[in-house]
Amino acid sequence: MKLSKSKYIVCLLFLWTTVLNVYGQKPDEQLTVKGRVVDQDKKPLPGVAISIQEDKKNKTFNTDGNGNFTIEATTSDVLVFKMVGFGTVLKPAGEVTSSDVILTKSLVDAGDDDLVYIPFGVRKKREVTATISTISATNLPQIPSSSLTNVFTGRLPGLSIYPSGSQQPGYDVSSFLVRGRSSYNSNQEPLILVDGIERNFASMDLGEIESVSVLKDAATLAWYGMYAANGVIYVKTRRGSATSTKVTFDAQAGLQAPLQIARPLDSYTYATLYNEASINSGGAAVYGPAALQAYQDGSDPIKYPNNNFVKDFTKSVAPTQRYVATVTGGNAYLRFYTLLSAYQQGGFYKGGHNETYDANTNFTRYNLRTNIDLHVNKNLDVALDIGGRITNLTFPNQGTAAFLNAVYSTPANAFPVINPNGSYGGTSIFPTSNPLAMLEARGASTDLLRNMIATISAKQKMDGILKGLSAEVFYAYDIAGLYRSGFTQTYATSELLPTGLYQTYGTATKVDYLGNSFSGNVKKSEFWAGLDYDRTFGDHDVKFSSRVSRQIYSVFGNLDTKREGISNRLTYGFKKRYFVDLTAGYSGSENFAVGQRFGFFPAMSAGWIISDENFMKGTSSFLDLLKLRGSYGLVGNDAIGSARRFAFNDFFSRSTTGYTFGTGYTGTTGTAQLALGNPYLTWEKAYKTSVGFDAKMLKQSLSISADYFYEIRKDLATGSQLPSTLGQTLVYVNEGEASYKGFETGINYNKIIGGFNLNVFGNYTYQVSKILKINEAANLPAYQKSVGHPITSVISPAATANTGAGYISSMYKSMGLFQSQAEIDAAPKQLLAKDVKPGDIRYVDQNDDGIINGLDIVKTDYNFVPNHVFGLGASVAVKGFDLNFLFQGTVGSSVIINQLVNAGNTNNGFLNQFSVDRWTPTNTSAPYPRLLIADRGNNTANSDFWIRSSDYVRLKNLELGYSLNDRFVKRLKLSQLRFYVSGLNLVTFSKLNELNIDPELPESGFNSSYPYMKIYSFGVNLKF
Repeated sequence: MKLSKSKYIVCLLFLWTTVLNVYGQKPDEQLTVKGRVVDQDKKPLPGVAISIQEDKKNKTFNTDGNGNFTIEATTSDVLVFKMVGFGTVLKPAGEVTSSDVILTKSLVDAGDDDLVYIPFGVRKKREVTATISTISATNLPQIPSSSLTNVFTGRLPGLSIYPSGSQQPGYDVSSFLVRGRSSYNSNQEPLILVDGIERNFASMDLGEIESVSVLKDAATLAWYGMYAANGVIYVKTRRGSATSTKVTFDAQAGLQAPLQIARPLDSYTYATLYNEASINSGGAAVYGPAALQAYQDGSDPIKYPNNNFVKDFTKSVAPTQRYVATVTGGNAYLRFYTLLSAYQQGGFYKGGHNETYDANTNFTRYNLRTNIDLHVNKNLDVALDIGGRITNLTFPNQGTAAFLNAVYSTPANAFPVINPNGSYGGTSIFPTSNPLAMLEARGASTDLLRNMIATISAKQKMDGILKGLSAEVFYAYDIAGLYRSGFTQTYATSELLPTGLYQTYGTATKVDYLGNSFSGNVKKSEFWAGLDYDRTFGDHDVKFSSRVSRQIYSVFGNLDTKREGISNRLTYGFKKRYFVDLTAGYSGSENFAVGQRFGFFPAMSAGWIISDENFMKGTSSFLDLLKLRGSYGLVGNDAIGSARRFAFNDFFSRSTTGYTFGTGYTGTTGTAQLALGNPYLTWEKAYKTSVGFDAKMLKQSLSISADYFYEIRKDLATGSQLPSTLGQTLVYVNEGEASYKGFETGINYNKIIGGFNLNVFGNYTYQVSKILKINEAANLPAYQKSVGHPITSVISPAATANTGAGYISSMYKSMGLFQSQAEIDAAPKQLLAKDVKPGDIRYVDQNDDGIINGLDIVKTDYNFVPNHVFGLGASVAVKGFDLNFLFQGTVGSSVIINQLVNAGNTNNGFLNQFSVDRWTPTNTSAPYPRLLIADRGNNTANSDFWIRSSDYVRLKNLELGYSLNDRFVKRLKLSQLRFYVSGLNLVTFSKLNELNIDPELPESGFNSSYPYMKIYSFGVNLKF
């Protein structure tokens, strides 16, 4: 949405007028405030403590026997009413005399801090009937990481977080999965919301966040109609305090180190293995005794080099640092929260130097946020949130993948890095693989990404029309743009020939400026408006919310993407014991044809505080709360797999072959029809059921929540299976169906024992999925069909590209390695390679036809999404010291190591660190088959021979801190001074450790992937 200049000026004048009105209330005018404090039954409350926020004299007044009080204040003061067993109330002094101040008795899970944020609303935990897991940012470790996803891993039941792409500084790509997968069309990423607006939070600073909630069942997800079937991660940002002004500063410095990284072969080992592979392939030994001896003794490093590119061009550690400053405070009419942070993560490349540029990967990010709340008058509240983010990412022009591939995969004896004449080394086989040249003479680029987010909302009470009624308008506008600059350069490499002359490859050029470019320009606006009704009638509580919404997402060069809908929620509570929620969304998607774009998504949930019933009174000595709850509803998902946009229409493209007309032979460009459009395409329909309980015991020191969940998803997009005689395919049809079910639980124990403040927490999630319907070829044998297998055994091409690991589900069944020619002669004939010899993989003849070919491939249940996800941690505080840690892990997932063990190409003979453990006549128990340079099809085919369990337990976080005593700190004019050390990804227990492979991201640190990092840091926290 583009504002004209006049409208823009009007908006600014309106905002300025609002601010003037705030301060036009004469904040320094003295008042004598008189009033009465009563409970929810209108009975007076004696002994209520009343104070003025941020009063330097710390004076406190109490109500008399009739609940009356008198206090001197100013119009800018906020009065704070506190009483044990009741919720705290804050009121501007100028509004107190208008009516009684009502304090509500705090029931279990209904105190001041028991707030749960839901879409455009807030509830006490006691009232919540949906399945929502929440964690406060104060319970999270301070880690200098470029992605916040590392902080939340293993901390919330039902939420799986796993690295799924490049871990290069500035990326740290991770994926989220809520409960499980019930669709085989997408990665099932949940909807990410920040303060109710769809935004990515991974690049936010932890200091911006107040809490993170995961919405998991239909009771909350139906609000978003067809956009939230995969769950919602709801991030609530911090807001200003009405009770005190605080200034904080955090500084952290740390070191990051690769968890796993390739261990290259030395020249002698490489040459020996290459000879073996060449002979196995029917050739002769390439390296003679003189060469092998030279590799061992290093007598001729030019002709017989022995490089270690990983050691020479990567660091064992790289720096990282983070600085955060915040200011929060306010008065009766204005509250604010401001944050400024800076983060820097250095790359782990080394060895190159250029006076003009530094080609090492380096990432810097600056975050700014200001959240302002204006209390214009007793009926109108306005909120204005403004945030910005600037990131700088520098990287070599050669590209991260190309550079790391050269470092990891170039043989140690390929060439000397520097020739005797000072030129860069290279050969005809490796003309552009010199890592030093890539860093020093290939140029570097810098991506400058700028983000601006703004949100403004206004809420007007409308008690004059209907008591408890209010209206709200909410508008968000986000923009982002990417600017690339840098330096360009090319290099040449040379090879010293036996004649003493040099053969040059490529052309060297001098440094020049890179052509600047703009890309990634994105604009997004989101508008919500509607009504809220909140009223109590004796024992009856009624809350109703209704919103209309519209979202426009604009990317340069593409048509806008639009969403719109209507959301409604009705909550009814009786005696604060029985609760019912009705939620319904009516939303649409442009992915579907006109007339079929909108759908209705209803849901219902209920809760019962059974512990408040008379028949449960006998349990009150140990049971403080037991709530039963359940929900059922319909939610949609408008994702249709990898289908093109507007797949309901037919599209044509220019044909590459064209047509020939007349007597000439020159073809004329024509057109060709793409896959037929399907005007009946519709959204996925997720029917979600969730049943669970919440319990608090032992004077609320022990909390337990548990849920059983089941989902069946219908109308999944699947192939059409049209007969080939039609000569054309259909884009997709909605004939798929799948389900998942599982169990999750969370536990927390918090107790002060002597001088120890102990908190122990844990969570566990179990889920299993199943494909119920999917269109497959009619003649497939039962053992090749997907029906009945887990959804995760069907991976979309996009998912494979993101992970880079090539997860599959259809493969051969293996029977170990052939040990003799007699075994080969007696076994079914294997047709996957020209020759099969001892040391090759042996396969199962699935259809008993005496031949091993594609008909013997079977569908398996191996998958990369675990069945079991868990986290277990604790925090302890005593005498100024505090310690917190988290162990996180998974069970039931698998990885394929084929792409690691068989990594490489014909140039390096497919040799790597795993090649040492190959089969030989003297090492028949080896884990890997014999070495080959050619005719490798039999041993590289996808099979369960390459499957390994990726179960693991990891010490994800550890933080140890010490806070100086209050007496000393006050002398420094501080309220707190804390020093701490922390670590991320510290220790991993996994069967893959012996293979030097990370269980979360197996390819990291190999082939062409940036390694997954562990981080050690030291920090200091100051509060003023």
